[in-house]
Amino acid sequence: MFVLKFGGSSVADASRLRRVADIIVDKIELDKLVVVVSAFGGVTDLLIEITNLASDGNKDYRDRLAELLDRIRTVCTDLLPQVAFHEIESNIKENHYALERILEGVFLTQEASKKTRDYILSFGERNSAFILTSYLISRGVNAEYIDAREYIFTDDTFSAAVVDFEKSFEAISHIENKPSDVYVATGFIGSDKGSGRTTTLGRGGSDYSAAIFAAGLDAEQLEIWTDVNGVLTSDPRVVKRAYSIPQMTYSEALEMSHFGAKVLYAPTIRPVRFKGIPTIIKNTFEPDHPGTKIHDIKTVENGYATGLSAIKDCAMITIEGPGLQGVKGFASRFFGCLARADINIIMITQASSEYSISIAILQDNCSKALACLEDEFEFELRRSLVDPITVVNDLSLLAVIGEKMRNRPGVSGLLFKTLGKNGVNVEAISQGSSELNITIAIKSEDRSRALNCIHDSFFLSGRRTTHLFIIGVGLIGSKLLEQLKENHESILQNTGQDIVINGISNSKKMLVSEEAVSLENYQDALAHNGESASVNNMIDKMIKLNLPHSIFVDNTASPDIPEYYSKILKHNIAISTPNKIAMSSSMTDYNRLKALSLRHHIPFKYETNVAAGLPVISTLENLKQSGDHILSIEAVLSGSVSYIFNKYDGSRSFASIVREAQALGLTEPDPREDLSGADVRRKILILARESGVDIEEDDVNINPILNQESISANTIEEFYESLEKDESRLKENVEHAALENKRLRFIASYNEGKARIAVEEVSAESPFYGLSGSDNMIVFHTKRYNQTPLVVRGPGAGADVTAAGVLAEIINIGNLI
Repeated sequence: MFVLKFGGSSVADASRLRRVADIIVDKIELDKLVVVVSAFGGVTDLLIEITNLASDGNKDYRDRLAELLDRIRTVCTDLLPQVAFHEIESNIKENHYALERILEGVFLTQEASKKTRDYILSFGERNSAFILTSYLISRGVNAEYIDAREYIFTDDTFSAAVVDFEKSFEAISHIENKPSDVYVATGFIGSDKGSGRTTTLGRGGSDYSAAIFAAGLDAEQLEIWTDVNGVLTSDPRVVKRAYSIPQMTYSEALEMSHFGAKVLYAPTIRPVRFKGIPTIIKNTFEPDHPGTKIHDIKTVENGYATGLSAIKDCAMITIEGPGLQGVKGFASRFFGCLARADINIIMITQASSEYSISIAILQDNCSKALACLEDEFEFELRRSLVDPITVVNDLSLLAVIGEKMRNRPGVSGLLFKTLGKNGVNVEAISQGSSELNITIAIKSEDRSRALNCIHDSFFLSGRRTTHLFIIGVGLIGSKLLEQLKENHESILQNTGQDIVINGISNSKKMLVSEEAVSLENYQDALAHNGESASVNNMIDKMIKLNLPHSIFVDNTASPDIPEYYSKILKHNIAISTPNKIAMSSSMTDYNRLKALSLRHHIPFKYETNVAAGLPVISTLENLKQSGDHILSIEAVLSGSVSYIFNKYDGSRSFASIVREAQALGLTEPDPREDLSGADVRRKILILARESGVDIEEDDVNINPILNQESISANTIEEFYESLEKDESRLKENVEHAALENKRLRFIASYNEGKARIAVEEVSAESPFYGLSGSDNMIVFHTKRYNQTPLVVRGPGAGADVTAAGVLAEIINIGNLI
């Protein structure tokens, strides 16, 4: 025999009842069925509301009751053929009349006991089961309505009755001998074995009813039909990548139900577990989906865990002090006091020193728990044998659950590593010796971040989502987005990173969203859905989203945005930027940002500050970390100036080549930004600092390319006119170098604590002699690379290569966080 249970969402209206009937008809071919149903979706809540109105003496209960009765009549007329409806109409009216009478009594007495409420609520399931039975009969199914009050017997604890399994199983066992093919039973309700009065089974009662019927019949299988595809790895409202768990053990199911998995209730598991009956959670609206099978066979699938659940709105209460150590009976008093106050404890943790005990409870129970504990330990508190009892509110409890964690080293390490990388602090931890469950307490504000990063680490086989917040979509920014779009799938395949954009801003509009911004039409999204751009607002929204694996990408040259870097790092959000301002500002600011990155274990990367996409800073870092010592650095660090000097031989004016470089997009809009040496100064300053030297901007000496008239020209055109006037000096310099078979190069150097930038003549023996195009070259003389220096050479300018460098850095950061 099979037992099927359909929840309120599955039987909410006539169309859904037809769907349920289709499923039942398909199942009849297998064996006899017991079908347990809940009340129509929303009816139980409406009955509670009506009862509350009536007990408050509010006449509005009659209007709400009329709405309920109209809804039931509408379902009947929509579902049943006219003849079938007439056959049950008198029965429906009789039930409704009885309901009206009991509610009128509640209204007159302005009192509704738990006993009365149970009877009122029973009308929901009695109606839905009776109507479904009638519909099945109208379709030619040999179906019979059974009232669970005749089969499930309980004590008289109304609203949360305790089942007498022995008596119930005896009654249920006789169903198998009845002649019908399908028995439609009321869920949620039973009867007091002493008085016969209606009782209800509490939260999840219809599932529990189905499990009782399954256990009483020694059913082959229990199927619980709901509106989701089985038990999911986590709450899909918070973890978008949650997926259905194919199978799990009864123990895992119990742990998941304790920690809030909505499709499972602990009482449901116990009867079927006792009888070893497999339970399948199925989706009424996707009946072909396999759902989740719960049984006693452990899975051998890959992965660290089975499920991830959470309980929010919790509080942690801690009692500690010397009066706990070695005192017999202290824990007994502590827990006994809470038990007498009817406080449910969700999590317990105690130091092995016996110095403290901490418990987690629902926050609503906190005041009550604190009061009873302070009363219980009034003597110890007065004499300072225990410290004042502390309470931490606004916590969430997260549980990583799974049989696969047993005897498997590294699971706890992975959990704490994942949380640490994402800046989530653990307030408390609890793990039983069974290793089935690791529970942690964290701040509620970190709940979504923690669930998502743990889910990525434990359930997605190395795949994770990297969330980008990009400011600046000009030359570099637009190229970066283009490269992300083109390479998204290959990055996912090669690294396991699904890189998505959750924030984007240009100079006018910004868009920050929990949902990813499409790379196909981000410009339209910004234009139509964006709000006025504000760096401060964008960063605040990014912090509020609190997404795991987040990276802030600053593609601008703005001096304002780096002022926010400290705030970003303090909120454990990584940074990748080609913006040189931060790391070339004061040494104090440089050290502060480096220290914040180290303290919060969050990457702050700026590889593209120097030489676009070339691996310069990372090479320098590797040399230092491996114990090498930097003796000197020589470098051509401006791609635009490199291009200009590689082209200039005196046959064309220096000014014309500068114009050419500007037209190619190699220079800034004002070429003096490049030719002044200010940009190169920032770069050599950063390289010197990365070598381990404290150096300020004023310590870098610049021998300028331009004369003062060209530097101080009022407009770009006046600058070019001045440059033409200075051609003779510039030409003389290049011709002098050519006479000695040398070439001019704009070289930045650092040696023995001193840094300078100047135009130098280099001979054929110099590594800089053969530079071409817009190439950069950095020459490191180190303790190891002394006789033959370490040389890094390649394109040092251009939006393509810079964007490629930023993308590579994003991928590297994604692998770290």
